[in-house]
Amino acid sequence: MDRLDQIELFARIAEGGSFVRAANELNIARSTATEAVKTLEQQVGVQLLTRTTRHVAVTPEGEEFYRHARIILDEVEDAYSTFKTKTPHGHLRIDASGLLTRTFITPRLPEFLATYPDITIQFGQSDRFIDLVREGVDCVLRAGTPDDSSLRMRRLGYLPEITCASPDYLKRYGTPDNIDDLAGHFMVGFVSSRTGDIMPLEFQHDGKTELRRIPARAMTDNSDTAADLAVRGLGLIQAPRYRFEPLLASGQLVQILSDTLPEPMPLNAIYSGDRRLSRRLDVFLNWVDDIFREQAL
Repeated sequence: MDRLDQIELFARIAEGGSFVRAANELNIARSTATEAVKTLEQQVGVQLLTRTTRHVAVTPEGEEFYRHARIILDEVEDAYSTFKTKTPHGHLRIDASGLLTRTFITPRLPEFLATYPDITIQFGQSDRFIDLVREGVDCVLRAGTPDDSSLRMRRLGYLPEITCASPDYLKRYGTPDNIDDLAGHFMVGFVSSRTGDIMPLEFQHDGKTELRRIPARAMTDNSDTAADLAVRGLGLIQAPRYRFEPLLASGQLVQILSDTLPEPMPLNAIYSGDRRLSRRLDVFLNWVDDIFREQAL
């Protein structure tokens, strides 16, 4: 295998965590993959992977090498695509919450794929923090602003947020008229995947943003589970209004404290800043930007 083949093999092992899977994807023998990685490590002069019979892990040096390898491989793919075809092509890996994807992205996806028939898209759906480079993800759609200065961001709009509770909960604990009535209430605790802490409730009051921490008897790091806990009467909940629209329409949740709304949450497309933007990601970002502009978020 030449050096570029070795680099691609290493990148696939790092992304998939498996020699066997990477070897199968490249249609080579497992023994060939093993020898190629050994040769690559000798050439680089450091150990890139730690291997046992059941597990493959990337070393700290391997993590750094992978970041450079991913840039090289993306540049090569873009160079070939520039001359091979005038239209963007290749595979996109996008991560966003399931409901956001189903509400805004998938209804319009057929038109995108019809416009760009040589692009394929894989959606990961989570609320957790994603290591874009390590996990081989091209872009994440997230509410809030990333702390990592190495990432690039495109603002797509703002998600209006509301506070809700189930009718059963309000019957048992009463409906608060203002934020000073929150004593004796509970909230559904949403655990931040970044900090591990339960996020406080947020209200705009007298031109300022106020944070209120009230007890949580049930908590989760998954937004779908959080909404289900609220429907079952386990506390107050805050989230973007689009998440609650069907539940509000069916009467399973009721909006409260509408005079002190949470501050709208910025929605961003976040992608790696240490590589040139690929043509396929560029056209996807332009397309998704248009979607949210039409929604006037």
